[in-house]
Amino acid sequence: MQLQGPVFVGVPLLGPILICMLIHQPSSRCEDERKLPWCPPHKVILLVWVTIYSVMGYASYLVWKELGGGFRWPPALPLGLYSFQLALSWTFLVLFLAADSPGLALLDLLLLYGLVASLVFIWQPINKLAALLLLPYLAWLTVTTVITYRLWRDSLCPTYQP
Repeated sequence: MQLQGPVFVGVPLLGPILICMLIHQPSSRCEDERKLPWCPPHKVILLVWVTIYSVMGYASYLVWKELGGGFRWPPALPLGLYSFQLALSWTFLVLFLAADSPGLALLDLLLLYGLVASLVFIWQPINKLAALLLLPYLAWLTVTTVITYRLWRDSLCPTYQP
């Protein structure tokens, strides 16, 4: 792996690092008494996101390398969509952790899920491994979407606790 490899792996981590530096007091929704019994602890969630961002960065490097490197036309669509989903992913972190807006975070996640699913199909003919590396991301987005949905629903109707 050349110098570009670590850059591609590291860039996705910049968003969460900056967000964590700017957010001094993250939302405590996940730690309150209504916490879902199957919801993973905060540290596990953080570890999974860091792992997924790193794997996603490596997958983007594989696509970039397969398309000949550089940022000319061939990698423009696959990596442009990747950049857009990365921005949506960072936006989710802001909406969920800082803005305390589970409804907007849920909408963001639904858009993100569709975009990542389309990336799997777009990247598959370019590099099969890169497409496969996005599948754990889709699985994690499923878990995150369910958690966010429950928090949004509970915020709409706080007395409804099944």
